[in-house]
Amino acid sequence: MRLLLVEDDEMIGRALRRGLQQEGHSVDWTRDANAAQAALALAPYELVLLDLGLPGQDGLAFLAELRRGKNPIPVIISTARDALADRIRGLDLGADDYLVKPFDFDELAARIRAVLRRRAGQTSNRLEHGTLALDPSTHEVWLDARAIALSSREFAILQTLMERPAAIISRAKLEDRLYGWDEEIASNAVEVHVHNLRRKLGDQHIVTVRGMGYRLGAER
Repeated sequence: MRLLLVEDDEMIGRALRRGLQQEGHSVDWTRDANAAQAALALAPYELVLLDLGLPGQDGLAFLAELRRGKNPIPVIISTARDALADRIRGLDLGADDYLVKPFDFDELAARIRAVLRRRAGQTSNRLEHGTLALDPSTHEVWLDARAIALSSREFAILQTLMERPAAIISRAKLEDRLYGWDEEIASNAVEVHVHNLRRKLGDQHIVTVRGMGYRLGAER
């Protein structure tokens, strides 16, 4: 998943980005609302993790502007403001969740999964397609009930395909989900990861649609 972190505190921002990257997410980090607006205009994100005490435009004002513009991207507020009035206002303005600092990182990771699951209309973390199964919460993959070890980016590609099993996902879309703006992308990076997935899972599970991208193979 590609996430946008909006956090002005250097120490907190570094810790959150590092933790989210270890969870397998690609994370772009901005320090204020203007930079966050520019980032959202340039790249597709699955979720925004938003601090409220930002320099310049306040986080709640940024959220209100986002929703006035009909942007439906999931937003989790992460802030030290613990007053009930702030929590109610954040949720009423369109936040999907509200987390008060300090918090346990595992709780944040679980809340991100829950928000994304609700937005996708899913009732369980576990994704299944034929004999393939994947659990985003534990980063585990099974084929015919046998555990398969994948790298973080192999896992991210497979998760993207399994979330929309009937869709063709372009290479550009996969690159957007795998890499942040400060990462160099080799021209054949996606092809290499797909090749490794096929080596571990079998050629039949990921199909190349020439000139368009990739999709899951037929359920088996």
